[in-house]
Amino acid sequence: MIYEHLLAPLDGFLATVEAFRASGGRGANVTLPFKLEACRYAHQLTERARQAGAVNTLTFDGERIFGDNTDGVGLCRDIVDNLKVPIAGAHILLIGAGGAARGVLGPLLSAGAHLVAIANRTTARADELAKHFSALGPVSVICPGEMPAQRFDILINATSASIAGELPPVPAACIHPGALAYDMMYGKGETPFMALAASAGARTADGLGMLVEQAAEAFFVWRGVRPATDAVVAQMRNA
Repeated sequence: MIYEHLLAPLDGFLATVEAFRASGGRGANVTLPFKLEACRYAHQLTERARQAGAVNTLTFDGERIFGDNTDGVGLCRDIVDNLKVPIAGAHILLIGAGGAARGVLGPLLSAGAHLVAIANRTTARADELAKHFSALGPVSVICPGEMPAQRFDILINATSASIAGELPPVPAACIHPGALAYDMMYGKGETPFMALAASAGARTADGLGMLVEQAAEAFFVWRGVRPATDAVVAQMRNA
């Protein structure tokens, strides 16, 4: 098996994937900004991809194209298995209402979260997301400017603020000692969100473990084998 990266032009996702298929490609991971296009491209979607409205894993079987989304299960496995923080029964604050939040909200609810509260600068988008997933479990919407000093067990930054070195819309009053502050972004050092959370006494984690776990799930989709991830996460941390 050969696994390589392909750089598609912003207006050339379809042509790039079609050329890959024609060359014998059997599957592909898809990253930003093409996950919505990948969802439209697939002939058949898994339930988790349908819920997310986005695809990050494509499988090619003859003329059929299957779309899946492994982001949410990757996040949940990193939190529960690697960080040893239970999601079942947890009060969770999900910051952001874009594609990243949409991809993980369903799995968080399915994992038994007691409540997922969505905070987004545009409350209309958060309301839309809450309605879409309300059948899976309790979801609420919090206006960042009126966010109460509520105790959350897990706070997840699903915005792109960290890429620009900015803070997401979360008041420090919502971060309590002992909580897990999880930034889905990753890079060198702490993100601003992680630094804020650490100063409030919270435990912090970036999204590197999620990256590894969603890749392991994609490998399982393609090959029927789920790789062990501990050594991979450790190797990437050390690098």
